[in-house]
Amino acid sequence: MRKIIIIILTVALIAILGRMFSSYWNKSMGEKARAKSATPIVTVAKVDVANVTRQYEAPARVMAKYRVEVLARISGYLTRSYFKEGDYVKAGQVLFEIEPQEYVYAANKAKADLDNAQSQSDYYKKQLARYEELVKQDYVARSEYDNILAQSNAYDAQVESAESAYRDAQRNLGYTKVKAPVDGRVGIIAVTVGNFVNSLSGALTTINSSNPMYVTFPLDSKDFVELTRVDGAANVARDVEFIFNSGLKYELKGSQDFYDNKIDETTGTITLRATFPNPKDQLIQGDFGRIIIYSRSKDNLPAVPQTATMENQEGRFVYVIDEKGLPRMNYIKTGGQTEDGKWIISSGLNEGDTIITSGLQKVIPGKPVKIVDKIQAENTAPKKESFVEKVKKTLGI
Repeated sequence: MRKIIIIILTVALIAILGRMFSSYWNKSMGEKARAKSATPIVTVAKVDVANVTRQYEAPARVMAKYRVEVLARISGYLTRSYFKEGDYVKAGQVLFEIEPQEYVYAANKAKADLDNAQSQSDYYKKQLARYEELVKQDYVARSEYDNILAQSNAYDAQVESAESAYRDAQRNLGYTKVKAPVDGRVGIIAVTVGNFVNSLSGALTTINSSNPMYVTFPLDSKDFVELTRVDGAANVARDVEFIFNSGLKYELKGSQDFYDNKIDETTGTITLRATFPNPKDQLIQGDFGRIIIYSRSKDNLPAVPQTATMENQEGRFVYVIDEKGLPRMNYIKTGGQTEDGKWIISSGLNEGDTIITSGLQKVIPGKPVKIVDKIQAENTAPKKESFVEKVKKTLGI
């Protein structure tokens, strides 16, 4: 009986020890597995340099090349308008009529005064010619000749004065037809027919030229310095693209043809201007959007795959492997894309830096990572189960 008890106790002790060893073993292996799985598997690559066209974005505003206020230059009542609001008009086209009768009368009177002065002048010229012969033959006194000469000169002066008055009357008569000074699209009529107008009445309407159009934009002074460095000069015709607020890109490219002579001390920007063709009137005076300006020459800049970048509230960043082999977060500034879709890095990276290109989601800055090549990464990545495999697993088949 005692032997049996000893055997039972021994078996029980062995079972307990075995269970304890098994539990310890499982715990140890689990910790090792968790530690192994906690180390992210990543791939890395060296940062290359690409020969690229530099590009910069900036807010932009559309402006008409000519913006002209149509004014009344004489006084009178508006009697007619010859256009519809929004019409495209040509330079010299009649837009309004100011009551002309008063100016017709003034022009007629000026013409009559001119004709009268001219006839008097012609008469004394003939008299002067006769007296020249008579005074030579001593048939008349020299004083009479001088008197006729004075009269002739006086009427010549009256003719000049009458001619000036007549031209002025004609000019005022011409102003009764208010004409478009430039080609463009006419705006809203500010003063309607029937109102009395004069030179102080303000604009009757406005005309904005529509083709071509200007687009002005403030560019950061540092970006302008970079453009100047890359192109070798500041005054260079650069390609510019316009993007509407809707996100739609304007189909035609513009050319940057002006930059201001000063930098705004408040914003640290310099104003540039581009000229865009506008045959379909898609660009409208006062519209806002964005521009992309491209350098004329190319520059060597670091470039990284888009998959190697991430974003947070502070901006776009990459993970750089430091000298200890640990990942470090580097914020970058991008400047467009290469032809093969890589991000062009304008600041934040240098050629030769080692960056993480895949497996970024589990990376923690300063924590170790396991670096493998692309093939190893694909082999160690968990494979997705098919629908049939999932069903078999569920049914225990």
